[in-house]
Amino acid sequence: MGNLSTPISKATLLLENGNVYEGTSCGFPGTTIGEIVFNTSMIGYQEILTDPSYHEQIITMTYPHIGNYGTNEDDNESHKIWAKGFIVKNMCHTPSSWKNQKSLPQFLKEHKIVAIADVDTRSITKQIRNKGAMRALITTEKFDKEKSLKKILESPTMNLRDLAKEVTTEKSYHVTPHTPSYLVVAYDFGIKKSILKYLSERGCRILVIPASTSYKEVLDLNPDGVFLSNGPGDPASVTYAIENIRHLVGKKPIFGICLGHQLLCLALGAKTYKMKFGHRGANHPVSFLKSQKVEITAQNHGFAVEGSLEPRHCERSEAIPSPKVMRSPQSLPLLRDDKKFYGNNNFFSHINLNDGSVEGLYIKDKKILSVQYHPESSPGPLDSLYLFDEFINMMKGRQ
Repeated sequence: MGNLSTPISKATLLLENGNVYEGTSCGFPGTTIGEIVFNTSMIGYQEILTDPSYHEQIITMTYPHIGNYGTNEDDNESHKIWAKGFIVKNMCHTPSSWKNQKSLPQFLKEHKIVAIADVDTRSITKQIRNKGAMRALITTEKFDKEKSLKKILESPTMNLRDLAKEVTTEKSYHVTPHTPSYLVVAYDFGIKKSILKYLSERGCRILVIPASTSYKEVLDLNPDGVFLSNGPGDPASVTYAIENIRHLVGKKPIFGICLGHQLLCLALGAKTYKMKFGHRGANHPVSFLKSQKVEITAQNHGFAVEGSLEPRHCERSEAIPSPKVMRSPQSLPLLRDDKKFYGNNNFFSHINLNDGSVEGLYIKDKKILSVQYHPESSPGPLDSLYLFDEFINMMKGRQ
């Protein structure tokens, strides 16, 4: 809700299926188009907006009141907002927090992000769940539904789009801790600042490299480990990364997160698919099959690795695996039936308890570890920080 000193201007949201929502502008004036998604996090809007994995997407926050603690420089996950647009029910223009430096509307305007408030975000979320992934338009300009819908339909979908090349660093750079112990080469497909923080805290001297860096350059550096970051877009389109990873498997310990997990699985012969509406939020339950423990995880992905315990594309409660199946990790499908390459001690290590989709991979003899979710969270719970320690142990040779 705006205060009395905030001028109110109208904004319009149009979905690809033709539904229209009238609201008020709470960001930069103009028009934007992107894939519309929803995030169920109650906090962390600044980290979400600055996560490169949201490149080319319009984010709908399902929690009704957003912006109450403002924004600050410390909470940025990158140097800019990557989202194409932002949708909230109630926007706070007068935040209250000791860390606040500027309000969220000011932050959005500074980064020239078109945003809309005072709309029914519950209805919008239901539209996305029912229709599935679709494109949308937000505008503060004169609205013509027919012309706007034409613009939406002419815009690209997320399928077959290599967006990693658009968010990756142009030049390599170092992140050095006070007491460096391990050299980690990190492929930047859209890396978050928090990931670098947790690796650095564990003694990793990190060299962040562009997404297209060849495997030969990586091996010439003789790192202790290789990290594959999160990022946006269709993993199957990042063919250069898949080929480079294929040549790194078995030569160095590898840890992948989100897009990095998908690219690693593709390099090993798996397939990926576009989910109906994806997983985005800080409250997704995941079972670690080895320990039978359940982790509450932060997630942000619209693609997944094939091999769920139930028919893929199914995101209903019926898809929850039975406890009997969950207690039998050996029954999980391998990426392919090739014992010579994979050995006998490999399986998908984590599954999503909402829909049975693959959430992790562990290949002991190849020193490979990857997860679909975000163990660094930001925002979200810290249940999965142990994965960074597992990577350190792999580099120590203890696994």
